[in-house]
Amino acid sequence: METIIPKVVIERVKLPTETLGSLYVDKTLQAKTMELPWRENAHNTSCIPNGLYKVVKEAYTEKHPYPHFRVLGVPDRAGILWHKITYVKDLLGCTGIGGAFVDLNKDSVPDIIDSGKTLQKLYDMLPAEFWVLYKDRD
Repeated sequence: METIIPKVVIERVKLPTETLGSLYVDKTLQAKTMELPWRENAHNTSCIPNGLYKVVKEAYTEKHPYPHFRVLGVPDRAGILWHKITYVKDLLGCTGIGGAFVDLNKDSVPDIIDSGKTLQKLYDMLPAEFWVLYKDRD
């Protein structure tokens, strides 16, 4: 069996309110990530399980008129995207991408900024298909 070496690694910290991560491309920090908290991989309410997944770029659509990516092969889940986000409350099981964490609405829960700009940077940098490893921070 072929050994897959992921180009992208997302190291995460699972908190009660959300899951925060750092996205590395070839071991260089390129973005911050935000997901829902771990809720046993429940559809639309949980971050995705740790694991190795294939990711593909998708063309801009009317629903997503900005750069985005689709995560394939998540057990018992479909429709997982990397997309633009500001607040964790706006997520439905996908991974939000951004440049930094800031508490924009002063609710003591981190939010994410520079999402569109960071997604565009990743869209320009990454190939059409690649592997990502989601893992807990050591």
